[in-house]
Amino acid sequence: MTTTTISSSTTIHTTSPPLPLTPTHHFPTTVRPHPHPYPNLRLHLRHTTTCSYKISIQHEGQTTQLEVDPDETILEKALESGMSVPHDCKLGVCMTCPAKLLAGSVDQSEGMLSDDVIERGYSLLCVSYPKSDCEIKIIPEEELLSLQLATADD
Repeated sequence: MTTTTISSSTTIHTTSPPLPLTPTHHFPTTVRPHPHPYPNLRLHLRHTTTCSYKISIQHEGQTTQLEVDPDETILEKALESGMSVPHDCKLGVCMTCPAKLLAGSVDQSEGMLSDDVIERGYSLLCVSYPKSDCEIKIIPEEELLSLQLATADD
């Protein structure tokens, strides 16, 4: 049996060969925050991901300019700004919020319009997310319905 005294109040009794009592690894006793190598990186990324697009909407003889973020629909922003825009389901199926896209591009992959109608520049505002600055004219529901039904027969 081996007896090792570490300090006046601590004694270790072992039956195996003594182990070294000096630590082989040194760890810091205080933890300090490590500065980020690029402290402005987060601010820069936040700035580039929150861009908005200028949307010009023609409706009832007036043109309204809106700033719409890529993650919000044009209808949502139009209603929020106080515009009186026809709408109903807000799901892209009832076709009561039709528009003609005169310039720019939108993502309306959540809507139910046929591809050939979309290629002709028609959209549903409730599922139109801007991908660029846009110029849009709100059209009568009947115009889009007749076109959608005509292409459904093809």
